[in-house]
Amino acid sequence: MVNYFGNPDRVFAALGDPTRRRIVERLARGSLTVGEIAAGFSMSAPAITKHVKVLERSGVLVRDIVGRVHHCRLQPRAMRAAGSWIQAQERFWNAALDRLEDVLAKDSKRKRKL
Repeated sequence: MVNYFGNPDRVFAALGDPTRRRIVERLARGSLTVGEIAAGFSMSAPAITKHVKVLERSGVLVRDIVGRVHHCRLQPRAMRAAGSWIQAQERFWNAALDRLEDVLAKDSKRKRKL
């Protein structure tokens, strides 16, 4: 398994697909085997396996193999890396919009004085 905990790009790319987002939502309730994941979708097991591999390469999930059974569970650190990036953007834009609001309020006061 390759870990990309510091790189949210792979997480966002992996979560760009609705099937993979549904897999993550199901795994949020607890670990599942690849067969259990596949049972919830109307697509072939090989197609689900491809989605699982994308999520695994992105670091979103970890797959433990016991015999022939592949157990999947979420890896929260990868999601946290993406969440941290989103929070940083939110802070940036909130601060920028607050500054814009201040500028507009000062401009409005100035115009009222005229």
